[in-house]
Amino acid sequence: MKEVTEQGAYLQLAQLCARSEHCQHDMQEKMRRWGMSDEAQARVMQRLVGERYVDDERYARAFVRDKIRYNKWGRRKVEQALWMKRIDDDIRERVLGEVDDGEYLAVLRPLLKQKCRSTKAATDYELNQKLVKFALGRGFTFDIIRQCIDGDIDEVGDEED
Repeated sequence: MKEVTEQGAYLQLAQLCARSEHCQHDMQEKMRRWGMSDEAQARVMQRLVGERYVDDERYARAFVRDKIRYNKWGRRKVEQALWMKRIDDDIRERVLGEVDDGEYLAVLRPLLKQKCRSTKAATDYELNQKLVKFALGRGFTFDIIRQCIDGDIDEVGDEED
């Protein structure tokens, strides 16, 4: 593999960051795979952050928005993914705190309604257990799941009659 110079790494990473959001951890992993020294990585990262190509808070906002809207993830799953990207706790909490429960409900309701239609269960209790397990797997908190199941699933059953 061809060795990447410090300037070459900066230019490649800056171009990558200009196209889409990336966090510091992603950039450091790329440089590590390229075989750059720790000192060179630190200098490139300092320059990328200084010139605002890389901003973990901006990345976290975009990440949270996309994962909730498009991937239909709940708070716990998004929080875990941000932790795996090594986003600071204070940034993680601040960004996730900006998302109100209404947005989670707006995502979870259609998911549960769709899952309810395709789930086979002998009793309402069994159906609810399967829906709760599904939503927990998607990373939603139990209180949000409970709000959806208690209010909306009854309406789905009424629509089918």
